[in-house]
Order: sequence, then structure tokens, then C-alpha cells
Amino acid sequence: MAAAASGAVESIVVVHNVAKRHNVGTLARSATAFGVAEVVVVGRRDVSAFGSHGSTSHLRFRHFTSLATACAYLKDERGCDICGVEITDDAMPVTAHPFRRSTAFLFGNEGTGLSQKECEVCDFFVYIPQYGGGTASLNVTVAASIVLHHFAVWAGFPEQGREGNKFVVADKPQGQSRGLYCSDSIEDVIEERKSRRENACDIFEENGSSLTQESNGLDTMFTD
Repeated sequence: MAAAASGAVESIVVVHNVAKRHNVGTLARSATAFGVAEVVVVGRRDVSAFGSHGSTSHLRFRHFTSLATACAYLKDERGCDICGVEITDDAMPVTAHPFRRSTAFLFGNEGTGLSQKECEVCDFFVYIPQYGGGTASLNVTVAASIVLHHFAVWAGFPEQGREGNKFVVADKPQGQSRGLYCSDSIEDVIEERKSRRENACDIFEENGSSLTQESNGLDTMFTD
């Protein structure tokens, strides 16, 4: 059953443990297309805007250093259920629209899926039914688009207007900060920086880039 009113519920995307940084930009593009209210970035701040096609200016980003603090915000301040997008024994097909209220969607790592820690914070799980046997799973950005579209249909979000063969792009929000809003205490931020210094091995270095070399991360992407 669809939500009672289009403004009654919201969807949020949680970015945590995404292996390919360029996927975040494409996720942002899908998020704007399907009415996502906010993107919550957990852990690393230097994700890429590649593939966003300017859609990041229409989204609010919020950063947390840990999954625990992000979940506390989603539960206590936003009143969200946390939905893991993963093929688990108790996962429900997303086509069944098993949503109850505002929902934050947590997508698995492209290679390993959701970790045990991530699964433990989820209230329920959905999966995307497949009807062909040529692949075991979908790219995270493709999966996100499908799931967010189903939520938008269930929630009754109003369809965006069209001009010709394109949808109308809204004016950029006025007076909205383009920075990455950090909700952690200064102690949490210091601890995060200390941890990053101590761990010389960067999980993304295999791609040939380091933290100091990153030029299109969120901090730069939203700089006025």
C-alpha cells in the first residue's frame, strides 16, 4: 500500500564501505532522480563526484566517522528504518514494497556485500529479483536505482515534470550550504584523523590514488 501522503516519508542513502569511489557520484545522480532527501557518508570523506552530472548540488550530504553514530542519527533524529539491500535468508523482494516509514538504505560493498557489522544495524532486508541466469548480482549503482525507484512509487512521490524527451531539472537550491555537513564531535573527528594516520595502507591505493592526491572528493566538490 502506498504511503498516505507524498510528503509523509523520506528516503536516505547511506554510503559506507563502497569500494569504488566513482560509484558515489552515480549514486548521487540516482538519488536526485528518485527523491532522496539526504546522503549519509560514513567513514572516508574523499569520495568522488564523477558521474553525478551536477546532481550533488541538489542533495544534502552529512558525514559521520562511524556507522554507530550514523545509525543513532538515522534512528533517533530522522525516525528511519534501516534497510539493507542484500540477498539474505529473510530478505523480501523489493517488488513487494515492504516499507513502513522513512527508510535509510544501506547498500553492500561491490565485491563482498554487506558485512556482518552492517547487517546487524539493519531492521530488514530487501533483494532485487532476477529473471536471467547470466550474473550473480548487480552493480551497486544499478541496484540503488531500482530500490530507490520502488520506494518512491510506494511513498507516492510526485513525478517530476518533463520537457520533450527529458525531465525538468530544478533550479539549484538557494542558501543551501554546499559543504559536507559533519555531525560528529571534534573528538570523533580527531580520532578519525589519528586512525587514518596510523593506517598507512589505504584501501583505495590499489587504484593509484592516495588521500593527499584526491582532487575531486566531497570537501573539494562542495567548495564555493
